[in-house]
Order: sequence, then structure tokens, then C-alpha cells
Amino acid sequence: MEQRVVITGLGVVSPNGVGVEKFTKAIKNGQSGIKFHPELNKLSFRCQIGGVPAISENARQRFLKKHGIEEVFSTGITYGCIAASEAWRDSGLKVRKASESPDYESGCIFGTGSNGIEATHYGIALRESGQDTRKGNPRALPQAINSAVSAFIAKIIGLGGQVTSNASACNTGTEAILMAFDKIKNKQAVRMLVGSSESNSPYVWGPFDSMFATAHGFNDQPKKASRPMDKDASGFVPSSGAGALVIESLSAAKKRGAKIYAEVLGGHINSGGQRGKGTMTIGNVNGMVRCIKNGLKSCQITPDQIDLISGHLSSTIGDITEINAWVSALKRKGTDFPYINSMKSMIGHCLSASGSIESVAAVLQLYNGFIHPSINADQLHPEIASLISHTRVPPTAILDAPLNIVCKISFGFGDVNSCLLLKKYID
Repeated sequence: MEQRVVITGLGVVSPNGVGVEKFTKAIKNGQSGIKFHPELNKLSFRCQIGGVPAISENARQRFLKKHGIEEVFSTGITYGCIAASEAWRDSGLKVRKASESPDYESGCIFGTGSNGIEATHYGIALRESGQDTRKGNPRALPQAINSAVSAFIAKIIGLGGQVTSNASACNTGTEAILMAFDKIKNKQAVRMLVGSSESNSPYVWGPFDSMFATAHGFNDQPKKASRPMDKDASGFVPSSGAGALVIESLSAAKKRGAKIYAEVLGGHINSGGQRGKGTMTIGNVNGMVRCIKNGLKSCQITPDQIDLISGHLSSTIGDITEINAWVSALKRKGTDFPYINSMKSMIGHCLSASGSIESVAAVLQLYNGFIHPSINADQLHPEIASLISHTRVPPTAILDAPLNIVCKISFGFGDVNSCLLLKKYID
């Protein structure tokens, strides 16, 4: 018999708030975390703004020392460990001491795209310096491995189930939730700590800047730069951070009296295959439509039941494709379209961390009954305005929203998609 799956813990490291409490306040208030970065100006980036979580060096060192991982210098791994630790504490679960056996009922799927960039840069610089590489930092190499973030999380908490890192570009975090959902639903795990993180580095952001994918014309107005669905959108604002969730079987959560944030109904993961008009950067609309439809079908949810869409919406031309996909899949448009918002309007595009941070925001909205705003959508792009009413894109928070079903969508480089369905939990 398949099990119901619920969310019992949340953690977040975001450009506009580190920790769930600060993050919730920020997204309710439409607070932007995007700032100008002089370093990017010195490097002659077109886009000299970005979103970086506000963690002081002292706070970072205290966290690493407390958990016995002082050797970590990757920002993405650090963000992931901080978010994961918060989610585990929030769920009321115990961290196993080094002297204790691991928790064999709990595992981790925590993904990334470029967390290893700092370690890779270190290795290249060491090699090209002509120094004896044998005298380099032996603890640097493991941080270049994609699965380093989940390995460090497992070390901190003491996880004995499957521990792995997925990599699916901007789709990573949402995909991780659905992968873990399947394991719990089919009784292959009791609970999973899931999420994703992304490093803060010009080496991560640089390739996108050279592709002309990042925002331009707003270096002197950083908080106005990320404009999902707006007619003046000029590209995405690169950012970094991490989101984490503890998901487990309903029976296990109830047995230990855990707080339940929401129920995970399921969803769908697919690819558009870069066919038709789909490319590496802009997905195939048919693949998106199929992902949405199959996601709803797998959960026995009808289009009219969706109260809110937490969009991928990155402030690029891809926003038009995304809205077209939703209208086609749901057969809803104009004022009949569900409410839709974009977390990226406030924090920019956290790349591989985006799906998990946005999923945390989706759960918080569902649990607390509010809809966060999409800031800077002052005038919808004409093609979007012809499909949906501007009234469905809230410019300020709706603080009394009786949400029941929230749909989170993520799209990734390479034309990959994930559609996640969340439901308000009622015992």
C-alpha cells in the first residue's frame, strides 16, 4: 500500500533572508535581496548585481566549527549545510553524535550545479602556479565533487539511508523533492532530507553573463532588475543560496507528533528533448505542457483546483513560453487563471538552488495562508497580458489567502522540467 507523504521541516539560506523566520517576513513584505557588487564591476561584467545571502565570516566559521567541518570553503556547500541543519532541527529530529550509529531510516537527496567551483578554481590555480601540488590542501579536492554537499550534510546529522546529489540545472531542487517522494511513497525510506544549493562566485555567474542571459541596464537600480513577466525584463539576475525540506511518511510524522507543514501529492519530471522550438536555454513548450498535465493526472487534481502557481519565471523571454504552457495545460486564462507569482522577482535566479528555495516559499504560503508578491511586474509583457489578467499577478502580498493546492514548477538548462503538487494538510 502506498504511503501519504508530508513535509515536517524547512530551512533556507536566501539573498533576502537567512532562516525561515527572516525569509517569511521578507517574502511577505516584497523585500528584495539583490544588490550591486563592486567585484563584478572590476571584472567588467555586463550584469554587476546579484543575490548573495547575508552570512558574516564569523557566523560561517562558528557554524563550521560547531559541526566539525572547518575545512569547508565552498560557499554552496556551506549554504546547503546551514539550510539542511535548520530543516532537521525544525522537524524536531535528533542529530546523531559521532559515537552513535547513523539513522538508517533517513537519507538525503541534496543537489547542486556548481558548488565545487571554488575547489576547482583552487586546484587549477595551484597547478598553474608551478608549486608542488602535493603540498596543496588535501581537503579541497572532495569539495569539487558534486555529491560533497550531501556527504557533508550526512556527516553533520548522521544519516544512514541513501545519500546522494542530483544535478539538473535550475530544475535540481524540485526534482530532488519528487525523487525523494517516490522513495517514501514506495516504502524505500521513512524520511528524506531534500534540497539544493548554489555557490556565490563570479566563476558560476560568468558564463551566463557571456551568454547575454543576465539582466542589463539596471546596475544602478538592483532592486528593480529582476522583472518576471514584465515588458521591461532584460534577463535574469544571478544569485546563490540553498533551500531544504524534511519529507517523511505521514504515519512516521504522526507517530512522533511532528508539525506538518503540507502534504506532497506528487508530480512529474520530464524533458522536452530540445525538439521543436526547444533549446538548451528555452524549453520546448510541448514538454512543459506534458509535464504539467501528467503532474496533475498523477495526483488526481483538476486544473480548477489549483489556487496558486509558484512559477519558474526568471525575467527572461522564457516567461512568455511558460505562461503559454500553463494556459495550454490548464485551459484557464484571463481572470480565470490561478494566482501566479515569482520568487525570483525578489531574490534573482539562484540557479540550482532556485527550485528548493521556491519550494520552501510555496510551503510557507500554503501553511500560513498568504500569497507573496511578484515585485516589478509593473506592466505585463504584451504577449503575457493577452493570455492572463494582471490581477492574477499580485504586486503586494495577499495576507488572507485560503490556499488548498499550490503547484510549483521548475525548468532547467537542457530543457528539463519538474511539476510538484502541494496540498494543505488537514488531519
